[in-house]
Amino acid sequence: MKLSVKKGVALAMVLSSVMISSAHALTVYTAGPGSLAKGLASGFEKKTGVKVNIFQATTGKVMARLEAEQANPQADVLISASWDTAEDLHARGWLLPYQSANADKVPDALKSADYVAQGVSALGIVWNTKSGTPEPKEWNDLTAPAFKDKVTTPDPALSGASLDLLIGLQNGMGDKAWTLFDALKKNGMVVSGPNAQAVTPVMQGAKAAVFGAVDYVTYGNIEQGESLKVIFPASGTVIAPRPMMILKTTPHQADAQAFVDYVLSPEGQKMVADAWLMPARTDVQAKRPLFTELNLLPTKSDGTSERSAVLKRFNTLFTQ
Repeated sequence: MKLSVKKGVALAMVLSSVMISSAHALTVYTAGPGSLAKGLASGFEKKTGVKVNIFQATTGKVMARLEAEQANPQADVLISASWDTAEDLHARGWLLPYQSANADKVPDALKSADYVAQGVSALGIVWNTKSGTPEPKEWNDLTAPAFKDKVTTPDPALSGASLDLLIGLQNGMGDKAWTLFDALKKNGMVVSGPNAQAVTPVMQGAKAAVFGAVDYVTYGNIEQGESLKVIFPASGTVIAPRPMMILKTTPHQADAQAFVDYVLSPEGQKMVADAWLMPARTDVQAKRPLFTELNLLPTKSDGTSERSAVLKRFNTLFTQ
C-alpha cells in the first residue's frame, strides 16, 4: 500500500513537472505577413505541443515594443523585416547565439552566429497594367513623360529596404543614381509612407507605378486578381532578408531554438514560399523569381553614418 502511494506521489510529481514545462507559451514578435506567422505558429504547436503567442506589426512598432519592455522582456523570438535590426541587436549584445542544423542550406550571406533569414523579399517596380502607360523595364523608365506625376515610392525613413535600394543604386551607379533620383523628383514622384501606402494608389489606378516596392505583397495582390505586375530591372536591385533571432533574455531557450529549427525546416520554408517570399533555403522552390535569378546590387555601407548620410541627402532632395 505504502509502495503504491509512493508511486502515485512520484507519478503526480512527474505529471506536474510535465504540465508546468508545457504550460508556458513561446512569444514571437514578427513584422508581417500575419498569415505566415499564424501558419508557422500553428504548425509548430502541432509538432511540439508548445503554444505560440504572436505579436505582429511593422518593424518600427515591433522594435518600439521591444525597447519599451527592456525592464521586463516578453519576446522569445524576433522576426524583423530589416537586416539592420539584427545587426543592431547583435552589436548591443541582445541576441542568443544559435546555429540551426536546418540552416545548412541557407547561404552564408543570409546567416550569422546569432541570426538567420526566415525568408527574403526583393524590391522592384510595381506597375498597374491598366494604367495606359508603357511597361517599364528599368528604373529610369519612370522618369519618362508618360509617368509624369504617376509614380510613388516608399519613404526610406520608414522602410529599411527602401533605404537599401538607394544605397544599392548609389553603389552600382555612383553619382548617376542621384541624377536618377533628381529626374524622378522633377517628374513628380511622390514619397509615400510605408510600402502599403505607396502601392495602394497604384493598385487603385490613381498612380501608374511604384519605384522600389517590396515584392511579396504585390504577388499576393496579383493572386487575388489585381491588375499589377512586378518588374525587376536587369540593371539590378536589392533583396531584403528577414532576420530571425532568439533574444538572450528568453526563459524558453530550447523551445525558441526548436521554433527556429521548424521555420527553417522544409515544411516551414514551404509556408514561407506560399506567402510569396523567397525561402531562405536554396533547396526549397517558390512561386516567384528567386534571388539567384536577380542581378543584385551591393548594399554594404561603412555603418550607420553612410546610411544616415544617404537618407539625409534623399530627404533634402525631396523636400526642396
